[in-house]
Formats: sequence, structure tokens, C-alpha cells
Amino acid sequence: MAFEYLKSLAGGMDKNEILSELMLTYGEDVWNYAFFLTRQPMTADDITQDVFMKVYERLYSFRGEASIKTWLLTITRNTVRDQWRSAWFRRVVPFGMLKRDETVASAESQALSALVEEDVWKLVLELPTKLREVLLLHAHHQLSYVEIAELLGISVGTMKSRLSRARAKISQQLETEGRDTL
Repeated sequence: MAFEYLKSLAGGMDKNEILSELMLTYGEDVWNYAFFLTRQPMTADDITQDVFMKVYERLYSFRGEASIKTWLLTITRNTVRDQWRSAWFRRVVPFGMLKRDETVASAESQALSALVEEDVWKLVLELPTKLREVLLLHAHHQLSYVEIAELLGISVGTMKSRLSRARAKISQQLETEGRDTL
């Protein structure tokens, strides 16, 4: 969906209406990305709420240099990083990590099961953050190489290298478990 109205916000469109449409269109993508980075559903909920609060405050600062989706995922990534750097997170999280209850299927696991087998995504979650992020943005969010590189603040060559290493690690792990490769 093209959000041409973001370029003409001065035309008097209601900010709440724009935010509502953005949340409906991209809310799940923002939550999924936050979950992949944090691995905690409740934290992903909080991050998603924070992201859309920031979007509401900065709606008029969107310059259109990237797609709306890339802009939202960049805000999501920066919000997660801010949380990781916070003193509260460093003090509390290592002692209070919640284990995810696998008996109840979350929206995230349902969305991912439509893309590939759940086992493959478990292997993806075990990848180092740098590799996991690139693979997620490419395979799940279907961003281009250039968009991923801009979002992560790296060169396209580095992004391609990380994507290649991520795919190789997943394929290697699947082979060691006796399954077909990707």
C-alpha cells in the first residue's frame, strides 16, 4: 500500500487516522521484528507500543527517503537497542528471564509456520544476532538488500556476506540433523 498521504500531511489529514492505518498495516511486522530481537512476547508488546508512540510524535518528520516499512523497522531496532542499553534492563532481565510457554501457539509462531517449518525458525533464533537479523529482514519482511543495509547501517556487501553466512549455518545445522537443506 502506498502511503502518499505522508508526503502531504500538511493537507490536514488527521494524525490519529494515519497512525491507525499504519498500525493496522505494519503492526504485525513491527511486533514480529521486536520479538525476533528480544525473544520475549511481553517485551515485544511493549516495544511495539513504544514504536508507535514514537511514530505518532515524529509523523511529520518522515522524509520519504526509505519505505514506510523500513522506517518503522529502523525505529523498532533502535527502540530495542535503547532498551538493551538501559540500566533497568541490565539489572533486571538477567535474573527475571521468562521462559516461553511452547504449549500455546503465539501469533508469531503461527505466522512463521506459514513460511517454513517451525524447526528451521528455531535454528534461526539460535543464530547470532547479526546473522539472525539479516535473515529475518530478507526472508520474513522481504526487504531489499539496499533497504536492509540502510536499516542496519552497514554496506550492501557486508549485508550479503552476513546473509550468506546465515544461510550456510542453517543449512549446515539441517544437514547435521539429517534433514534436507534450504
